Amino acid sequence: MGKIIGREDIRNIITRQREKGRKIVFTNGCFDILHAGHVRYLGRAKEIGDILVVGLNADRSVSGIKPGRPVIPEDQRAEVLAALSMVDYVVIFSEETPYELIREIKPDVLVKGADWKPGDIVGSDIVKDVRTIPLVQGISTSGIIRKIREMKQS
Repeated sequence: MGKIIGREDIRNIITRQREKGRKIVFTNGCFDILHAGHVRYLGRAKEIGDILVVGLNADRSVSGIKPGRPVIPEDQRAEVLAALSMVDYVVIFSEETPYELIREIKPDVLVKGADWKPGDIVGSDIVKDVRTIPLVQGISTSGIIRKIREMKQS
């Protein structure tokens, strides 16, 4: 079995990992045009526990929150995330938020970027340990897309 897992399989995997005493960390995002900021963020998230599960917004949910996106289709974004050593599992979700996925997995730790306030993080009412990780200044997917558009116009 690979790292890109369906909803039913991730529940079973998490149950087995928890029985082994492993600490489950969950984060989520679009991860469109993966960059160094994403890699550093995921590395820090992995340091918090034993198993890092990444909830990946499906194309449909990305387009609902970020007009004109995603740039990279969900299957390719999942493949790139799964190739990272710090990522244990990738689960694609099509809902607007990962709330139901978080409710199903019940991770030990919920992680988001520091641009979120802990109480505003989706799933913070489910998970007791909610943490934020500082963002890498000057690196963002929106900034990369903006730079490409500017270069194209010149």
